Amino acid sequence: MKKMSSKITIIGAGSVGATIAYKLSYEDIASEIVMIDINKDKVEGEVMDIKQGTCFRSPISIIAGDYEDAKDSDIVIITSGIARKPGQTRIELAQTNVNIIKSITPEIVKAAPNAKYIIVSNPVDVLTYVFTKISGLPESQIIGSGTLLDTARLRYGLSEHFKVAQKNIHAYVFGEHGDSSFVPWSGAAISTVNIDDYYESMKAHGAELEELDKDAMEEYVHKSGGQVIAKKGATFYAVSISVCELCNLVLAASDSIATVSTMMHGEYGLEDVCLSVLCLVGPNGVQGKIPLHLTDDEIAKLQSSANKLKDVIAQLDI
Repeated sequence: MKKMSSKITIIGAGSVGATIAYKLSYEDIASEIVMIDINKDKVEGEVMDIKQGTCFRSPISIIAGDYEDAKDSDIVIITSGIARKPGQTRIELAQTNVNIIKSITPEIVKAAPNAKYIIVSNPVDVLTYVFTKISGLPESQIIGSGTLLDTARLRYGLSEHFKVAQKNIHAYVFGEHGDSSFVPWSGAAISTVNIDDYYESMKAHGAELEELDKDAMEEYVHKSGGQVIAKKGATFYAVSISVCELCNLVLAASDSIATVSTMMHGEYGLEDVCLSVLCLVGPNGVQGKIPLHLTDDEIAKLQSSANKLKDVIAQLDI
């Protein structure tokens, strides 16, 4: 059960922000939506387009507003930033989008100090770190979308390979939302059965399955976003669905587990960096990390991912 009436503010009316607003409006996730963007004509046009179809759902308020209109928001979603271009890494976006989030943060936090903040703009781990450092908000209120989308891509790929429903697949992507992320295969399962054991069991039952190429599956997860950008110019459907699901988790009556980006405080030997591991997320925001027993090799991969993020952060003007 989720909160009956909720107000969600979206900063940024680009492809991702507008798609999130559209999905929120038709999933009955929010009863009030505020969209904010520096391009007033663009945000007003997006709001008009969405509002003109709302007769087919329960009543909802959708406005193009300013920061003060975000007052009393339950959730604020930050999507502002320069989009990633073909061939460009998320890390290369860093300083430009850090400057944008630095300009946004004081205004929105003043208007909505009690909201849960979902950071979506890339590089999301870096921007989540910067927002955590400069906002002055409790860390429980700050959630980077992190590898939630990567995990969704992984589950889709595994579902296609094993020919089993995605809801039965329990596998996650840890680390940076980017090229240094990895899959902790030691904790990957179908239902409660380890993925390798599941394969052997299905083969014993005569199933026509090929052995999973784990390196190829991780490469699929890493390259999916870039492939979509190369073909259509941007990714926004899958990430928007992931963010709306995260809103559902925050508005729910109980906590759920998700791979989101939050500040690390000694978990897996990591400090002062934001990246994705299993977190408990719910109506009170992020309530802590859920320890997954990693192998030594997996811990090394997580630490390597953290170090790459730290190298970028060290070069930024925060």
